[in-house]
Amino acid sequence: MTTPQDGTGRGPLCLVTGATGYIGGRLVPELLDAGYRVRCLARSPDRLRDHPWTGRAEVVRGDVTDSASVAAALDGVDVAYYLVHALGAGRGFEETDRRSARIFGGRAREAGVRRIVYLGGLTPAGVPERELSPHLRSRAEVGRILLDSGVPTTVLRAAVVIGSGSASFEMLRHLTERLPVMVAPRWVHTRVQPVAVRDVLRALVGSAGMPEDVSRAFDIGGPDVLTYRDMMVRYAAVARLPRRAIVPVPMLTPGLSSHWVGLVTPVPASVARPLTESLRHEVVCREHDIARYVPDPPGHPLGFEEAVRLALKRVREADVATRWSSASVPGAPSDPLPTDPDWAGGSLYTDRRERTVDASRESLWRVIESIGGENGWYSFPLAWAARGLLDRLAGGVGLRRGRRDAARLRAGDSLDFWRVEEIEPNHLLRLRAEMRLPGLAWLEMYAETDDTGRTRYRQRALFHPHGLLGHLYWWAVSPFHAVVFGGMARNIARTAARTATGTGTPTKPTHKG
Repeated sequence: MTTPQDGTGRGPLCLVTGATGYIGGRLVPELLDAGYRVRCLARSPDRLRDHPWTGRAEVVRGDVTDSASVAAALDGVDVAYYLVHALGAGRGFEETDRRSARIFGGRAREAGVRRIVYLGGLTPAGVPERELSPHLRSRAEVGRILLDSGVPTTVLRAAVVIGSGSASFEMLRHLTERLPVMVAPRWVHTRVQPVAVRDVLRALVGSAGMPEDVSRAFDIGGPDVLTYRDMMVRYAAVARLPRRAIVPVPMLTPGLSSHWVGLVTPVPASVARPLTESLRHEVVCREHDIARYVPDPPGHPLGFEEAVRLALKRVREADVATRWSSASVPGAPSDPLPTDPDWAGGSLYTDRRERTVDASRESLWRVIESIGGENGWYSFPLAWAARGLLDRLAGGVGLRRGRRDAARLRAGDSLDFWRVEEIEPNHLLRLRAEMRLPGLAWLEMYAETDDTGRTRYRQRALFHPHGLLGHLYWWAVSPFHAVVFGGMARNIARTAARTATGTGTPTKPTHKG
């Protein structure tokens, strides 16, 4: 068994794929604190640069579907964590998962990696694989491919993960809090075995030190086996909500219920569907053999109520390290903003606004950085609400993702139906749209000082249309830009000025059009 050298920074080297995701982003600091060296493989390394642990870890550019970049990332690695899934990625995702796992396993064997650690899904006992949901079936297949790679592999299989910001927890939280009377699908009576995110992380870190002759799958779960209805009732009790009435409706299929979940909760239908489909069958641990190699400390694994209590504490204290939306939303655009202002790649429509601000640059920046979520968008609220609803109906993320932190942003953060593509403190915030659009869109906000020393707010909305529909879309919405974008620039400047004089706060904007 290989153990880290605590505090030396010279321990075994771990590669973490999926570090921009919910689990990966939390695993990296856990490994670092345990004395391991960490290298992260990311398609967009800039999305990791503002994490508090970034200076302690190496970040390399690459993709698990690209054999050359995987081989380079695995060079010198002792333990490789495979935390990548094509969740909700549309047709062909199973083949993408299959091909990626084969590449990763093959390159790990060639690189002499000592162990692969993979986090998959808990599968139901006695159910033929062909009857599983496509996503659960794919996760099981990935686990087999890695176990057959020739590299000793630990496959951890978990059901519902309870932790602040997890998709499962956000779905449970919003269903329970927003629906005092819930019309529920059949899966509310399915028994599952939830597990606290900190126990998942403990198992992941501990798996790095398993003996070389151990290569198998392990079920991981908490001490409670509950139906989804039980979880909602217990959540309400922990959150001190009135008891919820739950009325099952058998005709709500997983497909229909995923759209229903998408409308009620921040989790879009594309992500909710795999979660609801996995609840068609009972998923309960059949063994707890992981404790032989990763012993349970006192009080672990955590019970459901304690896991919920800890998660709610993090949410209420705005101390959520990562969220389900940390990973890119399936189907969302990911192209960076073109650096050439005349962009030879095609049309690039632009809406520009500027305002002189009677406040310091720092005061203006605080308003810019606080935008979105519960703080609003400083312009016609009904227009933003309508656009968010249309996006939800089209299967997009809508406005309900909110913010990770009410006052601070970092590169890669999701922000309603935007994502932070670039942030330069006291100067620039660039957001990339992840709403359903016939093209690519960005929104830039600048805090600047002009030649006379006055503070200047500058705003740009950019749109690169895809085909005729994209051009038609831009011209159809252009008449509303004066209200939406003009109002935004005006109200951001006003709020900054009021904040500077102590008559307002950046977190409670006014909306005057």
